[in-house]
Amino acid sequence: MAVADHPRPFRQPVTVLTALRSPRQLSREVLAGMVTTLALVPEVISFSIVAGVDPMVSLVASIVLALAMSILGGRPGVVTAAAGSVALVIAPLVHEHGVEYVLPTVLLAGVIQVVFGLAGLARLMRFIPRSVMIGFVNALGVLIFMAQAPHVLNVPWLAYALFALTFAIIFILPRFTKAVPSPLVAIVVVTAIVIIAGLSVPNVSDEGPLTGKLPGFTPFLFPVSLETFQLILPTALSVAFVGLMETLLTAKLVDGITDTPSHKGRESWALGVSNIFAGFYGGIGGCAMIGQTVLNVKTGQARTRISTTVAGVFLLALVTGLSSIMGQIPMVALAAVMMVVAVTTVDWHSVKPSTLKRMPLPETLVMGVTVTVVVFTGNLAYGVLVGVVLAMVLFARRVAHVITVDRKLADDGESVRYEVVGPLFFGSSNDLVEHFAYAEDPASVTINLSRAQIWDASTVAALDSIETKYGDHGATVTIEGPDERSTGFHRRLSGHLGS
Repeated sequence: MAVADHPRPFRQPVTVLTALRSPRQLSREVLAGMVTTLALVPEVISFSIVAGVDPMVSLVASIVLALAMSILGGRPGVVTAAAGSVALVIAPLVHEHGVEYVLPTVLLAGVIQVVFGLAGLARLMRFIPRSVMIGFVNALGVLIFMAQAPHVLNVPWLAYALFALTFAIIFILPRFTKAVPSPLVAIVVVTAIVIIAGLSVPNVSDEGPLTGKLPGFTPFLFPVSLETFQLILPTALSVAFVGLMETLLTAKLVDGITDTPSHKGRESWALGVSNIFAGFYGGIGGCAMIGQTVLNVKTGQARTRISTTVAGVFLLALVTGLSSIMGQIPMVALAAVMMVVAVTTVDWHSVKPSTLKRMPLPETLVMGVTVTVVVFTGNLAYGVLVGVVLAMVLFARRVAHVITVDRKLADDGESVRYEVVGPLFFGSSNDLVEHFAYAEDPASVTINLSRAQIWDASTVAALDSIETKYGDHGATVTIEGPDERSTGFHRRLSGHLGS
């Protein structure tokens, strides 16, 4: 872990201008965007089926999201599309009330995200502990791998041969050249073999129909009324916050991969605006696609908005003019690529026995619970929420036992002095009253807080209770030494908190 006083310096980010001036970087950006698109298509189609909407709707929405976030987003390199988390949240509404309620839900979710970003609430990301982030990354790798398993089970034997060939190209080609991403070469070669040889294996078109026709603007088929607002509000809130959480966590992950900073507030409101655009033209919302982002930034070495712009444009070309070719891409080839991404996504160092042996048990527990919740629910947001809450509880429990109270009786026995050391908040101050000998102490009591801090009303209430107890025994209490903030906080609340 980095020491707070010596944070790791961020690298100078690669800009669009510098990439355009460098043929090598530009080709890397373009090719990374193309690989990302090929890996994006089957997932978007699958998620559209989960959500109960037409696959073309999700694909068009993904084009809008990718292009809009490429221009507006605060984290270059993040791939945004119609994601599985949003599909899972919105599916119950669609199945129960109809697809016409998707548009108002996505629009309202977009407005909520815009407000969240403009209000600066993205800064809350700093409260996500490292153990939760590691659990998030490891769970992501597990989910990506598990999502590919159905595409390589119970398939024709030829598919397994193509699966092995894809792996071989991915791992062997980089030994000879890294000018072209090996995953892209693997997909092109395997698809060409299938088309030329006329092989029959499961392909992208089996996931959903690809008509090649754009659906156009989303029609307003829902009733504009208070009842509609009340109906969609819970789902819109879920879409907004699940999308924000996955997007901001993905942005933070890319910050770490690239050693460059990003503007989380801009990323938040840009996601809201992009979802509003996607709602009007496409109809379904989305958020950051974590697996494809890792493929784009880590495997493809993309660093600018060029890669995600290419992804959006290439997806548009595939959907409109190359849908027949796209539909023939074998699913096993895409599955192999994403399995490699999954394996490289996992932080293997974090689960090494030597690391686990040194890591504090609460940190390991938080990481394990985060991974477990994500894997069992299939929702990264749930795992992060549970992980953060557990980390807070364990932290509060740990800090509650770090305060010490030392009693020192004066030589003449006429006064007593208590030295309180440590942070005083609800977890540590609730049993503070038990550290004092009310019946035994003399009439003059001094409580020194020069090495303590008052953080909440619970502490003020505890100090008031101590003074009351001493008053019942005819003693007076003097509180001395707290810092200026603690003094002002105590003075403002003391005596005004009731019994």
